[in-house]
Amino acid sequence: MCDSLRVRWTIVPLTAPQPWLTCSGCGGLKPFQASGKTRLNANGRKLDAWLIYKCLACEKTWNRSIFERRNVRDIDPSVLDALQSNDPQWIRTETFNLDALRRSSPRIDEFPEVGIAREVRYEPPDWTKLEIELIVPLPTSARLDRLLASELGVSRTRLQALHDGGTLRTSPDRTNILRRRLKTGTQVTLDLATEAGRETFAHRQRSLAFGSG
Repeated sequence: MCDSLRVRWTIVPLTAPQPWLTCSGCGGLKPFQASGKTRLNANGRKLDAWLIYKCLACEKTWNRSIFERRNVRDIDPSVLDALQSNDPQWIRTETFNLDALRRSSPRIDEFPEVGIAREVRYEPPDWTKLEIELIVPLPTSARLDRLLASELGVSRTRLQALHDGGTLRTSPDRTNILRRRLKTGTQVTLDLATEAGRETFAHRQRSLAFGSG
């Protein structure tokens, strides 16, 4: 018989990465922020596409190349539709393309603040374990220990002690996983059966699982 409350947390970073670039308006390195807009230019049957950024100090624009001189027939139709319509969801995903940003910028600021959408997958009566599945569709600098400490209401020191003692387990169980960035597919299991004050602690987990915490 399963004794685990199973929940899925979808982690959504709140702020897109900001590259630092030499701003022609300011005359030095400045952080740039994605404007939420793209630019598409046609040259015969070939297209160029850019993601538009703005300097946070003076709003001077910078165009980050998405592709250059690409034949129309070689472009994924869904990508072309997104560029032509300035699809906000596609653009938001592209603003988290760290590989592309690293090719253009010597420094990229990332932000650990995230939103969490919780979904209860299975809730047996009198559960004693909490199983959390993480879904992280966009890269974030948020660490696992900081997320769990905040959402479970315990200190990071206590989390490490629970992990060392086997009460808190992770899959995969990599070295220093609690200090690593959040990744899709990570699973966290917290055994509350022998925890002091388990009822109070369990009530918090149940509340958080239903999104009321």
